[in-house]
Amino acid sequence: LQTRMQSLQPEPAARYRNVLEALWRIVQTEGVWRPMRGMNITATGAGPAHALYFACYEKLKKTLSDVIHAGGNSHVANGAAGCVATLLHDAAMNPAEVVKQRMQMYNSPYQRVTDCVRTVWRNEGAGAFYRSYTTQLTMNIPFQAIHFMTYEFLQEQLNPHRQYNPSSHMVSGACAGAVAAAATTPLDVCKTLLNTQESLALSSNISGHITGMANAFRTVYQVGGVTAYFRGVQARVIYQMPSTAIAWSVYEFFKYLLTKRQEERRAGK
Repeated sequence: LQTRMQSLQPEPAARYRNVLEALWRIVQTEGVWRPMRGMNITATGAGPAHALYFACYEKLKKTLSDVIHAGGNSHVANGAAGCVATLLHDAAMNPAEVVKQRMQMYNSPYQRVTDCVRTVWRNEGAGAFYRSYTTQLTMNIPFQAIHFMTYEFLQEQLNPHRQYNPSSHMVSGACAGAVAAAATTPLDVCKTLLNTQESLALSSNISGHITGMANAFRTVYQVGGVTAYFRGVQARVIYQMPSTAIAWSVYEFFKYLLTKRQEERRAGK
């Protein structure tokens, strides 16, 4: 839904006023499974991407916190650790994002992930899978800085003793995702344009391919004005809230489980 609603010049049959209307019309006209397109490639990329993401975050957060505020929690350390972790996460995830969004576009010619990968590789080269990487980083670095700082701040308020508390992890994660998503929507619209290379938008671009954040920003403004930067903001927030709530809940659960086992092993010795 987010990909569809961020389209700059959609076909008449793919113009939606809100998230519910988009979902209803897609299911009604394209089938019940259409909104799930791209799920397999997203799941494939998400495993290694999130493993790198949280491992890097935990290690850097502890190291930087000890330097900046020994024995305490530092919001600067949290934000910096989130920014660096994003570099690894996006390097693993960006090709999956390109394939996912191309398959999600209206009247997408791709039936399978392998078809999309082969066609993009053949027609545009390997660089097409990383055309939006710098923009992705430009979006995700502030996103993750806001996300991690908001999450850690809310944990201080809701769970000051930092114990395993599923409800506080879910609420903090959902709120952190919503705040970060809303703030970085303009960058996400530009990233979607770079990933999909939307044909109608390309007609207004002299070079034939939209490359780089500056080019994407200009094209978005030329096609839709200032309001185009906030296309799909509602869908983006609705998507990020459960996504970040689930991610933090699962992460905190396994962190608690592994920490508990380590403590039991030490006690057994």
